[in-house]
Amino acid sequence: MEVIGILDFGSQYTQVIARRVRECGVYTEIFHHKVKARVLRERGVRGIILSGGPASVYARNAPKMDPAVLGIGVPVLGICYGLQLIGGLMGGEVARSDHREYGKGSIRFRGRRSDLLSGVTAGSQIWNSHGDRLERLPKGFRVAAISENSPYAAVEDADRRIYGLQFHPEVSHTAEGKKILANFAHKICGCRSEWTMRSFIQHTCEAIRAQVGPGRVILGLSGGVDSSVAAALLHEAIGDQLRCIFVDNGLLRKNEARLVEEQFGKHMRIHLKCVDASRGFLRLLRGVTDPERKRKIIGNEFIRVFERARRSVGKAKFLAQGTLYPDVIESVSIGGNPAALIKSHHNVGGLPDDMEFELVEPLRQLFKDEVRRVGEELGLPREIVWRQPFPGPGLAVRCLGEITPEKLEILRNADWVVIDEMKRSGWYHKVWQSFAVLLPVRSVGVMGDERSYDYTIAVRVVESQDGMTADWVKLPYELLGQISSRIINEVKGVNRVTFDITSKPPGTIEWE
Repeated sequence: MEVIGILDFGSQYTQVIARRVRECGVYTEIFHHKVKARVLRERGVRGIILSGGPASVYARNAPKMDPAVLGIGVPVLGICYGLQLIGGLMGGEVARSDHREYGKGSIRFRGRRSDLLSGVTAGSQIWNSHGDRLERLPKGFRVAAISENSPYAAVEDADRRIYGLQFHPEVSHTAEGKKILANFAHKICGCRSEWTMRSFIQHTCEAIRAQVGPGRVILGLSGGVDSSVAAALLHEAIGDQLRCIFVDNGLLRKNEARLVEEQFGKHMRIHLKCVDASRGFLRLLRGVTDPERKRKIIGNEFIRVFERARRSVGKAKFLAQGTLYPDVIESVSIGGNPAALIKSHHNVGGLPDDMEFELVEPLRQLFKDEVRRVGEELGLPREIVWRQPFPGPGLAVRCLGEITPEKLEILRNADWVVIDEMKRSGWYHKVWQSFAVLLPVRSVGVMGDERSYDYTIAVRVVESQDGMTADWVKLPYELLGQISSRIINEVKGVNRVTFDITSKPPGTIEWE
């Protein structure tokens, strides 16, 4: 299969670049920025994209790449930091901009229309995020477009097929960014549209069979989109070699255990064992308030439960997880890049060093929308495929501060109201996520004729394409009022409801 390689220089949007190119039907792979040119040549890449990054190219410890990458004979596209790196390596000049360019802008074309910008509208909106900029072009390059604060918004050396963009075509705020990336993939690199979810399923099933052989695989099934699609994909690949274990850790949504058992055990006829381990999880979490400690405790206990449960499902060498790309980018700095750690993720950051299983992660290269498409291809019901994301650590990251059975019950009931009202109003499938958060804050209120001193619930509703960035949703006031009224009247222990209007960045979608 044809592939475009992406060199990661620490950008939080590297995986978004990969996703956008895949949407054009072309497979992408991400490489460490220090990858040798011969490795890319041996892999047979048809083109190379250099990602953005948080560093300045002239800084002493700035990430560099093998200069030979620019000479292996395939097209190269540098984005933001990637453009500046090309400029520095090829004799141009990069300097600190007089005015940091962040946010919306527009482009104006210069000279003949570049193949990279074919079909793009003059004045089209772009999205900038840079403090440095290219000040002098390397020999052989020309300006293809400018922006308000950059005389080199788009440049090219068409003879050597090297291109650069000062803005970010991968983010949704760049109106015709996908068209630009499609031009690079198809017009410039000559790639065909071969990457589909059906081809992914076929390739992944082959890879799963090759990895596990005749071995048995255990999967922790939560009922969420990721684990459900992973279960269906593994079942497609290895059938009865798959054993699913559903762990009730006491941190689940209302009625979750019953729904999972009915859907997967009875309807899909997947081997499913249900384990009630809630008492053990809550005992270990007693008194713990630090979010990272919560995640580590949950991750470690999750594996311990599996180690005990496997005796009843037969010996297994492999543990499957529904890890996705956003889980990885938020948990680790890829290949030692200078991207800052935001938070560890239950799937990738909480596993013990002495774990007895070998991991199988069939969805690790996918974004959430791709996972949903895989689920549809596999014939999963719509109510599963289009469920909103639910974090691996469950309600532990939505119950701020110490976790107690009483607080979890309050949160569980408040969350049920939010979901119920979102579905009743028709908003549930219009947004990325909608949920309740229990704050460790009590306030004075009046309930009937009596004074109350109860908890506060924050309602979080966001829209997003892939979970990498998100914006809060402007719900109708009537709906917000109905949610607030029902929570206060139906959920004992709550007397105040707030609405979170923070975007990502600077916040994250989950509160912990």
